[in-house]
Amino acid sequence: MCQWTTDSQRLILEHFDAICGSPPYIYNFALPISPSSSWLHQYYRREFSQGIQVVKGISAGWGACLRTVTLNGHSGILICWKDAVAVALDSGSIIILNAITGTQVAILSGHTGSVFSLVFSPDGTSLVSGGSDKTIKLWDMKTGGVVKTFQGHTDSVYSVSISPDCTTIASGSCDDTICLWDVQTGGCHHIIKQWDYVDNICFFPLHPNHLIFQSGGQIRQLDISSQQIASISDGKYIAFSLDGTQFAVCRGSTVEIQDSNSKRIVAKLHMANRDAECCCFSPDNRTIAVASYLTIYIWDITGSDPHLLETFVGHTISIDSLVFSSSSSLISTSLDESVRFWKIDTSPRDPVPANPKPLPLTSAPIKSITLQAKDGITISSHSDGMVKTWDLSTGLCKSSFQILAKDPHWMDTCLINDMLISVLCTDEKICIWDTEKGDLLRTVDISGKEIMDFRMSGDGSKVFCLYDKSIEAWSILTGEVVGKVEFHGSIYGDSFLAIDITRVWIHPHHAKSILGWDFGILDSSPVELSVTSRNGPHLDFIGGVRMLRSPLPGIEDTVTKNVVLQLPARLAWCSDGQWDGQYLVVGYDSGEVLILECNHIPH
Repeated sequence: MCQWTTDSQRLILEHFDAICGSPPYIYNFALPISPSSSWLHQYYRREFSQGIQVVKGISAGWGACLRTVTLNGHSGILICWKDAVAVALDSGSIIILNAITGTQVAILSGHTGSVFSLVFSPDGTSLVSGGSDKTIKLWDMKTGGVVKTFQGHTDSVYSVSISPDCTTIASGSCDDTICLWDVQTGGCHHIIKQWDYVDNICFFPLHPNHLIFQSGGQIRQLDISSQQIASISDGKYIAFSLDGTQFAVCRGSTVEIQDSNSKRIVAKLHMANRDAECCCFSPDNRTIAVASYLTIYIWDITGSDPHLLETFVGHTISIDSLVFSSSSSLISTSLDESVRFWKIDTSPRDPVPANPKPLPLTSAPIKSITLQAKDGITISSHSDGMVKTWDLSTGLCKSSFQILAKDPHWMDTCLINDMLISVLCTDEKICIWDTEKGDLLRTVDISGKEIMDFRMSGDGSKVFCLYDKSIEAWSILTGEVVGKVEFHGSIYGDSFLAIDITRVWIHPHHAKSILGWDFGILDSSPVELSVTSRNGPHLDFIGGVRMLRSPLPGIEDTVTKNVVLQLPARLAWCSDGQWDGQYLVVGYDSGEVLILECNHIPH
């Protein structure tokens, strides 16, 4: 019963959105791709033959990430009070999520620019926000409405805090001032000038008349009564324990934990590779979580010698904010426009080294995946120049080849007339290799052109290059340009191509529609295709469904827009993927390849 309960909870959270859209998803997809070691998978595995089959790649156990929620826009910060999680967006909205399921409970609209700071009142009935529109807003959490708007700053409000008695709001701004606001009247009764922008401001838990804030690379303490300011230490981020007896300061790659009264340093935590960006204490004050670029470190701080318990990796862009929703649950946001929910293992175990080295990958991160079902293989191209072919029926690696090129910017491989050809971009050149022999066949000079994405056509005859304002098609046989299309406006760096034989699709980050062209036969002029989907590029519509590549790979019903298959968040970040109606093949940053054979896709 314990195994059933644990596995069921993990499975439901991992596939929550898809299950809400279609309860049969549990039986059709969630169970077949559950970890092979789980009780649920073992119990139901005899039933999987009629639907989806995992050929290779699903991990054996549940991962640390319980759930990933995709945001419509970048997030800046998140805070938690009991089961409510507030997330600030650069659109000016604030979304309220359930801390357990991750479902959206409410959305608060009122700011006209990015929201930079949030804080709940001590009793959770109110929320305070500050943003780029130079205002502070007080929200009623029962109604979702704005109670008051505080105006007076002349630049963006970077940080807000509310006093323990809920009578005063403190705000720090890019206009180099701290303002103290009366909650009842809405007026500003103190303005304290600084010599740099003010961020990370909060009331001192043990001394309500004192504020702690960051300005000019210094953590400072302000006595509101006397307006005397004392410097505590260098640093860029500060976090208090729930009981207020300790606070942590991020200083480069070190986090210092200090006693709130004496300011004595009681512990120092050292990150392995990069600076500590933010941190937070668990509610029971036994652990502290620290974000350093893409990695979250969990430290045990109960003893005199803190030790690292575990690390979490999953976000693809710098982590913005961390918050504990319970002593065993952590929530994070990132510039990758996602919120991730993590489970912390609280069972006794040996600590990991204080300065851990990154875990070795099974191979280098995958640059691209090519699915060639007619040949019974899929091909993975890796960032170290390694090319591997995989048998679709067994999931075994058939062969591997090393291309003599270091760290290619872009790479793709295709089997053409029984010859494995790799095309890669490096040092302002496109290089075409005979993969098996390791021979360089030809090069194409692209000096002065910045490639933003790069793919081979399905028939292996062309390579498509995405530039800022155009797409070019190059003949792999001759190295000549055989087609070019230009479009209005610029393409941002996170736009990407999808190729289906001679058709090329692009979804510009700023656009609301997909752009597509058919380059047709060799030397033909590209023709614009009429496509208006808003949900990202796809290879093709097959049997009423299509493949999604971002943020998590999956299969979507083209009519209802329901996700009929979504790969779990516990897997590493998806680098590339392809879908042909029978096989879904995905490559990951971990160097792993996932092969799913889909005998039946109900939708």
